[in-house]
Amino acid sequence: MHIDLNADVGESFGTFKIGEDQELFRHITSANIACGFHAGDFNVMEETVKRAKEHGVGIGAHPGYPDLQGFGRRALQMTAREIYNCVVYQIGALRIFCDIYGVPLQHVKPHGALYNAAADNPAVAEAVAEAVYDSSADVYLFGLTNSELIKAGQKVGLKTASEAFADRLYSDDGRLCSRLLPNAVLKSFDDIFEQVKEIIFNERVKTQSGQWLPMKANTICLHGDGDHVAHHTMLIRKALEKAGVLVEAIGKEI
Repeated sequence: MHIDLNADVGESFGTFKIGEDQELFRHITSANIACGFHAGDFNVMEETVKRAKEHGVGIGAHPGYPDLQGFGRRALQMTAREIYNCVVYQIGALRIFCDIYGVPLQHVKPHGALYNAAADNPAVAEAVAEAVYDSSADVYLFGLTNSELIKAGQKVGLKTASEAFADRLYSDDGRLCSRLLPNAVLKSFDDIFEQVKEIIFNERVKTQSGQWLPMKANTICLHGDGDHVAHHTMLIRKALEKAGVLVEAIGKEI
């Protein structure tokens, strides 16, 4: 049994610091690095790639809508071609930093509102998948389990990794509940760890209404801007490894 643990990192901007990147790198196996559109900047991107390399963490581009003020969590009205170009642009920026430091770009995972749109909207999913394939056909595409994005990635010939979330509440249709709803983000370590265990060991997740929904995942995300996320990730990884789960980067176990 194996799993990849990923987190969103590189989300600081200028002098503004977000997240616990330095500590997180000690416990995650894959890093989703912001590409400057929803968070991050060119200095932060360079530093984050360098730190990921030092810790042997798989590097992924984390493209989002061009929405710094909304942290990429607001839906924007963009055409499929605009989304395609937007994603290509961001992947290209991060991939060059990877080339400079001699490390591969392992995966691409859309961020926030773009991720959610690609989960449900086939046109958005296809635009993202085509952008990834045309710019980096050798990488994995991370997408929500059983989503349109996974289907679109497989359709164009990409390697895909189905993703579940440790700290987000699910709706009955397997989508992430809106952050505007109460308890949409799990705060308690006990709740987060229980959800991780159910996903890994029982391949299911409890939804907002209390139903059990089948869920099989290759990678589990812990949000890099969450409270105490580095400590939670450390405890989760130690517990999983103690239980015999192999925790390693996505390209090694699929």
